[in-house]
Amino acid sequence: MRNLKLLHTREHGPVQALGSPQCFSLRADQGTLLIGSEYGILELDPAIRGVTNDISLTVGGFLPEDGSGHIVGIEDLPDQECVCVATAAGDVILCNLSTKQLECVGSVDSGLTTMSWSPDQELVLLVTGQQTLIMMTKDFEPITEREIHQDDFGEGKFITVGWGKKETQFHGSEGKQAAHRKQMEVPPASSSDDGRPRVTWRGDGQFVAVSAICPQTGARKVRVWSRELVLQSTSEPIPGLEQALAWKPSGSLIASTQEKPNKHDVVFFEKNGLLHGEFTLPFQKGQAKVNELLWNLDSTILAVWLEDLKKEKNSETNTYVQLWTVGNHHWYLKQSLHFGSAEKSRLVSLLWDPEIPYRLHALCRGWHALCYDWHWSTDCSTGDESHLVANVAVIDGDKVLVTAFQHSVVPPPMCTFQLQLQQAVNQVAFHTDPTKSADLAVLDASNRISVYRVGGGTVKDPTVTLGGSGFKASVETPHLEKTYRVEVCCGEGKQVNPLAFRLFTWLQDDTFLAVSQGQLATHSVIHHLTGGPEAEGGRLHLRLSMPVDGDVISLCCNPKTRAIALQLADGQILKYLWEAPTPALEPWRSSTGSAVRFPSPCVQTALAMIGGEEAILGLTDRCRFFINDVEVASNVTSFARYDEFLLVTTHSHSCQCVSLRDTSLKVLQAGFSSFSTPNETLRKVERGSRIVTVVPQDTKLILQMPRGNLETVHHRALVLAQIRKWLDREEDFTKTMYPSPVSSNVPLHQCPDQKKVDLICDAMRAAMENINPQKYCLSILTSHVKKSTPELEIALQKVHELRETVSPAAEGVTAEAALKYLLFLVDVSELYDHSLGTYDFDLVVMVAEKSQKDPKEYLPFLNTLQKMETNYQHYTIDKYLKRYKKALCHLSKCGTEHFSEFLNLVKDQNLYNEALKLYPPDTPEHKAVGSAFGEHLNQKHLYEQAGLIFARCGAFERALDAFLSSGSWQQALCMASRLGYTVDQLASLARSLAGKLIEQRKHAEAAILLEQYAQDYEEAVLLLLEGTVWEEALRLIHKYSRLDILETNFKPAILEAQRNYLVFLDSQKTTFTRHRKRLLVVRELKEQARQGLLDDETPNCLEADLISETSSIVTASDTSGKYSHSNSRISARSSKNRRKAERKRHSLKEGSPLEDLALLEALGENIRTTENMKGEVHSLLKGLVLFGYDELARELQQALEEALQLIERSLPEIWTRDLQQNPANPVLGPNSTANSIMAAYQQQRIAAPAVQDAELLIPPKLNKNIQWKLNLLQ
Repeated sequence: MRNLKLLHTREHGPVQALGSPQCFSLRADQGTLLIGSEYGILELDPAIRGVTNDISLTVGGFLPEDGSGHIVGIEDLPDQECVCVATAAGDVILCNLSTKQLECVGSVDSGLTTMSWSPDQELVLLVTGQQTLIMMTKDFEPITEREIHQDDFGEGKFITVGWGKKETQFHGSEGKQAAHRKQMEVPPASSSDDGRPRVTWRGDGQFVAVSAICPQTGARKVRVWSRELVLQSTSEPIPGLEQALAWKPSGSLIASTQEKPNKHDVVFFEKNGLLHGEFTLPFQKGQAKVNELLWNLDSTILAVWLEDLKKEKNSETNTYVQLWTVGNHHWYLKQSLHFGSAEKSRLVSLLWDPEIPYRLHALCRGWHALCYDWHWSTDCSTGDESHLVANVAVIDGDKVLVTAFQHSVVPPPMCTFQLQLQQAVNQVAFHTDPTKSADLAVLDASNRISVYRVGGGTVKDPTVTLGGSGFKASVETPHLEKTYRVEVCCGEGKQVNPLAFRLFTWLQDDTFLAVSQGQLATHSVIHHLTGGPEAEGGRLHLRLSMPVDGDVISLCCNPKTRAIALQLADGQILKYLWEAPTPALEPWRSSTGSAVRFPSPCVQTALAMIGGEEAILGLTDRCRFFINDVEVASNVTSFARYDEFLLVTTHSHSCQCVSLRDTSLKVLQAGFSSFSTPNETLRKVERGSRIVTVVPQDTKLILQMPRGNLETVHHRALVLAQIRKWLDREEDFTKTMYPSPVSSNVPLHQCPDQKKVDLICDAMRAAMENINPQKYCLSILTSHVKKSTPELEIALQKVHELRETVSPAAEGVTAEAALKYLLFLVDVSELYDHSLGTYDFDLVVMVAEKSQKDPKEYLPFLNTLQKMETNYQHYTIDKYLKRYKKALCHLSKCGTEHFSEFLNLVKDQNLYNEALKLYPPDTPEHKAVGSAFGEHLNQKHLYEQAGLIFARCGAFERALDAFLSSGSWQQALCMASRLGYTVDQLASLARSLAGKLIEQRKHAEAAILLEQYAQDYEEAVLLLLEGTVWEEALRLIHKYSRLDILETNFKPAILEAQRNYLVFLDSQKTTFTRHRKRLLVVRELKEQARQGLLDDETPNCLEADLISETSSIVTASDTSGKYSHSNSRISARSSKNRRKAERKRHSLKEGSPLEDLALLEALGENIRTTENMKGEVHSLLKGLVLFGYDELARELQQALEEALQLIERSLPEIWTRDLQQNPANPVLGPNSTANSIMAAYQQQRIAAPAVQDAELLIPPKLNKNIQWKLNLLQ
């Protein structure tokens, strides 16, 4: 559904030179043209419209001075900084354009007819006058030489497997006579064939095809050769095969032409030589001759260069260039360039640009060089809400295929109606007035404008026919109102540039705009063409011409504001004030007053109102999407503006529809950057989809797939907007509730505001049920199904109720229709399962009958279910549907004979909690389930919970084992009591539990067990002394009147504890002081490195390594990234190794990258350890004072107090305010940009690495409320 739009034209010449041009090549790196003539080579620079190099080949004797020489090939070789030229006399010459030196690198006595370089310029193929092929390297070293005409087919020769004789095979409609028919002799080539061989390379340079006339038959054959000149295949005999040959760069087909008895075709070969497809040229047999075929770079356009055949000796011959494209297996003629019959405008060479896919270069005999840039464009009407027109026009030769999407969606090449013109069409333009958007103006190749209007015509126009390719529709068609002629002359009145006008626009009745090239290559001219009464003789009157200082490449008009924006080749945007008394140009300015300029030239532009401001939209050929001069997306493949919406398709195979009302450019930019966020503005589309048009006053969005077929989608944003409009007008909006085929199984996390969706569904359903439930039955069903949790059972029940209704209401629907509708909304398997879950077999059968299920599959299953007892039947259904909780409930009602099955289900599905609720606590079933639950918890190592379940079920032995495993000694003793343990058994159990508690350093609890259950108070006292539980040890000593233990054990224990505490506190203070000083040194060195006070030549010192390390730090994220990468295998092995790796990350080794963090971590641990000693020291102080060791107690109290004061004084120095604010982390957030984050990153890369452990930056808390000191010691 797209046409080729001419963006701009460059015309160079004529230049003063000897002879006439014969061929040309491009110097892509210089942007110049290399033109070969009978006398030498000219280099033409389009920028200055002059000759920069003129090298004569007659001086060296390579071409004759009488002008009879001929250049058969010219190729620019950038790697060798020279140009390669081949002459018909057989010389291959290298020409250095800088020094103008000529070097003959080879000569063929028999002459040369063709020189062709491979696409990678690694090989060159020469065709000699003796019909031989010479393959050479780029250094002109011969590889091999072969005769063109070979008797062998090639390496790809077909193999006959010998299945029957020809006489016994089926011959179709030809009958058995075809078996005896002799092979038709191929006639010789046409007299118009120039007889020269043609060479074409595949895009990857692996194969080359050669077309040459066979000496024996006089007919052409195509042979395919490898790079080593090994014959691969030979084409089948084809009568009428002509000289043109072009291999599609994508490698699939080889194009040529064939003259048939009644038509002229372009035919396609496969690499194996067999024909594969064709299309017919719009000429009669013998009317035109095809000189060449050329594919563009991306294989989407085939250029056909033709010329008229002379019927009389002195008759004039016209030359043409046609551009063909294919879509949906149909070939369209998109552009037709008529160069006329003037001698100076006749083509001598045609060439596609090797780097820009849609740029075509042409060289005329009068030393004119033309350059055309095309791109794809969709020509659609600009209908609005009041005029429901959604027409799209497609150019196809001398026809315009128009599809009216407001009436029907038909795949191309079919259409709603077609316009038949007298000449091939080049441009179409719909009226920019929305009230007349169905009117159409057509500019054909003869520069005639045909105006078609809708309405007002009573006589049927014979040039307009309904339908196309067998399709017809009932729709109002336009009629041809008038035809204008546009005069385009140059110099003597003879046409040179066949496409003088571009960007053809229909502004208002009888007023058109068109753009042409100015006097300079970088200038353009805007022409106002008017018709009406002043159009004498059918000619359009040129009202005025507005020069533009720049090359205009696009023109767009806003149908509502009538504003016109022009885009220049440099991206600058101009506003054309065409309605002013004196039309003028001014820069297009944004709301801030700055001139708008696209960062890159755009191939599609449009105007739109965004938040009350008129802005220009642009899309480049590299998928960059701009709004004014801001790039809002970089993956947009197409866009369309409709009403208040902007719709775009992206490379991520999605279509986004955003509202332009009450928004801003920043909001749009943020919205486009969050393409992946699911919401109502975003939907998935097929890969490669492009927007064709949007139907006004409808929800239809027309997309075209890469292969050419169409798809209609109803975008949710458009549907909701249309419903809102109908609600505002109090119209019936329920027609939009008939669903589009969208799955209802969308995960809840992908649907925003599910609660709102549910509320809306409930409110709308209540309203429709109050008004007329029969009329809105289908919409009510939709409100049930589209909730966040679809209420399918309720919807099915409503369908079942409709089936029981004898005579449905006149406005209602039948049960069959409602069920069919539900099947469209919901997957049939899901609906069948939900119907089965209602236990209503009539409903199940009704759903199954409407589905595609085989009765042999579901009827035996349903019959088996119906024979079961009710509860067991429900259990079987629920288990089949994997509703295990419901199945468990039904199975519990089936009696004790099914309890084993019940227990197995509980174990398989882990339904222990649900199962315990189904039986009373005193029943055997409840105890059996509890025992199974306890075993399950034991397997998961939840021993304490297992013990509780066992105890509740009376399984005290297993409960005791579980409590022992968990270390719950109180519960274990309770279970021992329930089991009736003796005193000795309890003592043994207590000693066993005490041993486990000692391993856990729970000395107080172990002492309780030994004293109360083992009756061993002495061992209990010793455990308390070992655990420094001084006061509890004193209690037991006095309880059992064992004061001797005070002298033998207690006093030595507290004295030893006092000495240990003093040593430990001294070690803590020493370590703390050392780490604090080291931290200050590290920070100072890093600050010096950041300020640049340290240079690369740091003197040898103790801190040299540290300086080197800290100076080269990038970020902690880099370090941690390297660490996590290199230790990925280690971290996956065990938690022990992970802890080891974590310790390595914060290393206290001097000079390590994160030494400051390691020091912070060590200091924090030191402080917390010292802080936790307060309670222990307080208890010890009381014991020391009690037995008169006041000096020792005072010494210990003073040591701890000094340590705490040292810590308190050092806290502000260690954890500074700047550190707690964490300046090392770059500022992130919604207002940050990549540049701001990078600037912060670079500024802080040396100062300090980004900290991943945020708790290290927070100083430990000191609890001053703990009263640990004894006042009597002060």
